[in-house]
Amino acid sequence: MDVALQLLGGVGLFLYGIKLMGDALQSLAGDRMRRLVGSLTRTPVRGVLIGTFVTMLIQSSSATTVMTVSFVHVGLMTLQQAVGVIMGANVGTTMTAQIIAFKLNAYALPLIGIGMFLALFGKSKKQRYIGNGIVGFGLLFLGMKTMEDSMSFLRGRQDLFLSFSSNPMLGVLAGTVVTMVVQSSAATIGLTIAMAAQGLFGLDVALPIVLGDNIGTTITAVLASFGSNRSAKQAAAAHVMFNIIGVTWALLTLPLFQSIVMVTAKDVSHQLANAHTLFNILNTLFFLPFTAPFARLIQWILPSSESATPSGPRFLDAKLLKASPAAAVDAVRQEIVHMGSLAQLMLKDVLQAFLENDHRMISQVNETEKAVNELNHAISGYASELWQEGLSDELSVALSSYVNGVGDIERMGDHAQNLIELFEYKEEHGLQFSKEGREELQDMFATVTLAVKLCLEAMAEENVAKAREVIDHLEEEIDRKEKTLRRQHIIRLNRGICQPSAGVVFIDILSNLERIGDHAHNVAYIVFDIARLHHDVPEA
Repeated sequence: MDVALQLLGGVGLFLYGIKLMGDALQSLAGDRMRRLVGSLTRTPVRGVLIGTFVTMLIQSSSATTVMTVSFVHVGLMTLQQAVGVIMGANVGTTMTAQIIAFKLNAYALPLIGIGMFLALFGKSKKQRYIGNGIVGFGLLFLGMKTMEDSMSFLRGRQDLFLSFSSNPMLGVLAGTVVTMVVQSSAATIGLTIAMAAQGLFGLDVALPIVLGDNIGTTITAVLASFGSNRSAKQAAAAHVMFNIIGVTWALLTLPLFQSIVMVTAKDVSHQLANAHTLFNILNTLFFLPFTAPFARLIQWILPSSESATPSGPRFLDAKLLKASPAAAVDAVRQEIVHMGSLAQLMLKDVLQAFLENDHRMISQVNETEKAVNELNHAISGYASELWQEGLSDELSVALSSYVNGVGDIERMGDHAQNLIELFEYKEEHGLQFSKEGREELQDMFATVTLAVKLCLEAMAEENVAKAREVIDHLEEEIDRKEKTLRRQHIIRLNRGICQPSAGVVFIDILSNLERIGDHAHNVAYIVFDIARLHHDVPEA
């Protein structure tokens, strides 16, 4: 019983050390982590490279695969792009095994002491993050030492593993089951290295366990796909099939694979770490040219039956809150762009109502406004939950800026609804605008619509140039036009060209459009706030 508790404690220390290291690295990366995660949705090759780097940074392939499944679920990533990221996650997670193989157990306690000193007495948050990372590094090796010590009583009992030696499939099964239970491939690798270091078994037994670990780690993606759409399930299935096919070819060539691994290092710890890395790199290189047909095969096995576009939030996946706060912050940005596109649609429908006397737009604008309000509440609630996850300073600043932007877009929707109410009033009272008035309104609508379009594109692309166009030019042009059109309208009223009651509606339309322009300016300014986090632009 004492041995089991010691082993359990060792695994716990090991896993907590990895978590501390990953959290510290993410905090040090700050908002750059969010931008890095946002760039995952590119080509498969880029997906492999960034998937590798992100997994090395957060020290968890599970978190990367959860992000990937979530991105596919909300439509930010295609299945083909997801396959590339999954490959990269498999390669990136092998870094932990390489760290373990260096056997720095003797330095575990000094590292924990140094790290705690920095974490408690560091003068800056950066120093405290570094301290937490060093503590995690030390706990990782303390956990390894504890696991090794717990199994020392088995020395000389190699007979317990004779069946594994004659039947590699038993080793694969053992590695799969253990990894599924602890949901950490690193823990299984660490345990295997610890047992091999005690001389309990050799490379011939350990290799199949390491291979099985790669199958077991796919359980996280499978669990993350529960309750998600068919696209997310396809991503999880791709992860499972990718690793199963890889393990299959490795088993078929096991003698050759083992011979190659043996020449990479002299001690069994480094051999196992190298085997883990070599397997995943070779599997990725083998699959990479066939990413597109592999994705089509998965889609053929699990065909999509969903055609309707879901209502409500598209990008606010609750799984991201704990898997990667940086990805969750970026999901807020994407949702704000989605919300802004609805406000932009309202503005377009209002213009159609005024130009074409289209009464259908009244109900359409009112329904869209309800959707905007729904997203406003959803984003605010999601952001509140996200703040409870302990964000880094940079991510917290970014999230605050985005939440402020939600209010601006919600107000755009309110002004668009005001405009459709003005259209209703105009129609109910039979009011008419002069030809000049209609042309001026159309011109004002065009300028405001362009400002809204560019501010949303600036946020979607994090494009400072487009944000600057709104801030430096369009906002001033909207203000200038609003004043000019007011004066020209008063002149027409004095000449008796326009109805006085219609003039009141005209002025109210200009006021609402000018306010929408102000909110577009505020949204564009958020892009500057975020860019200044990275010193990309001077003060605007």
